[in-house]
Amino acid sequence: MPSVLIVDDLISIHEMLEAVIQPTGFSTAFATDGEKGLARYKAEKFDMVLADIDMKPMDGITLLKQLKAYDPNNVTIIMTAYASTESAVQALKFGAFDYLQKPFRVDELIATLKRGVEFREIQAQRATAHADAGLKPADIDGRMVGKSPQMRKLVQQVKKLAMVRTPVLLVGENGTGKATVADILHGVTGAEQAKLVRIDCSLSSEKSFHEGLLGQNGEGGPWVKDAKGGTLFLQHLQCLAPPVQKELVSVLRNTAHGFRLVCTTTEDLEKMVDEGHFNDELFYRVASLPLHMPALRDRKEDIPELVKHFTLRATNPLIDTNLIEFTDDAIAVLSAYHWPGNLSEMSQVVSKIASTAETRVVTSQQLPLRLRELKLWPTMSEYLAGQERQYMDRVIHACRGDKAAAAKVLGVDVSKLG
Repeated sequence: MPSVLIVDDLISIHEMLEAVIQPTGFSTAFATDGEKGLARYKAEKFDMVLADIDMKPMDGITLLKQLKAYDPNNVTIIMTAYASTESAVQALKFGAFDYLQKPFRVDELIATLKRGVEFREIQAQRATAHADAGLKPADIDGRMVGKSPQMRKLVQQVKKLAMVRTPVLLVGENGTGKATVADILHGVTGAEQAKLVRIDCSLSSEKSFHEGLLGQNGEGGPWVKDAKGGTLFLQHLQCLAPPVQKELVSVLRNTAHGFRLVCTTTEDLEKMVDEGHFNDELFYRVASLPLHMPALRDRKEDIPELVKHFTLRATNPLIDTNLIEFTDDAIAVLSAYHWPGNLSEMSQVVSKIASTAETRVVTSQQLPLRLRELKLWPTMSEYLAGQERQYMDRVIHACRGDKAAAAKVLGVDVSKLG
């Protein structure tokens, strides 16, 4: 029988909640303030905590923070009597499973508790699957190349997140490897048949979101159903239109615990929230665990290893790519270049050289002229204009002709879009 610890300073609330919760198959226990609730949780360990936000001496937000510090997988549902969602959104920011606004309906309460139970069960199944499968850290290390401090930190974060199903927000420039991290997180789901459903928000119309993601009555469409047990991967989240952002909140509230949610952005979503351009509740539902993807120019010590990695991935009918070497002067040029396209650009450059090389040794003179001549190095916008113009035009179209929005997605000045 699932157990719920109810923390509220009103005995009448205890009695009311006990009367409506217990008949639905939950056991209940009580505490009259945050301090007592924390002590009782540590002593007895409950499946869920249902806590009021307005208590003394320890309020619900402080209790939530301490519960998360003690048990990161803790499921806490916050109750708030405030008319606005500001306090509830703050609770999501600190890891609340969900929130309920008083007065709430009994069916809403029970449905939220059941989702909490489902989430706990998924977490337990995930831990068992990892124990049986024996998650291999080397599998992650092999795909996330680099020993720089930034990469060591990122790899450790990914390894920790591989063990939980909490939503993840990947933040970084285009080409920094966000899709690779999403693939890694999906690959350790423990279910071979699970799908990774990839949606590019910059290229999906509002109509396609309604049909594929939102579905009927906020229950989720075919994209959500396909992702059940697997991963829903939303790229360029900052491109979602405001109406879709609001509706997506409802979908995630009802369905998000049936799959792993991974989102990416090239923008500072918190700043967009402050400016009124992004839904605050959606932000805190997806950004409780942001991972910042470093640009290649900020971890140049990884370039020699990356060159070897991309060389081995290439195929050359004339020379075994295991034998191809880049001279020190070639590595120096590659390390000095600022890589506006990040890993995507490096992969393209190195793979092309390795796959077409006629000699085993690659010197700096065999590198593209734009890499060797500092004055010829393109800006990010010039790089995109020269090599990804078609993609850029598609982004402009997806943003409904709004070049300012498209510029944010592409990371270029709007004046460069013509």
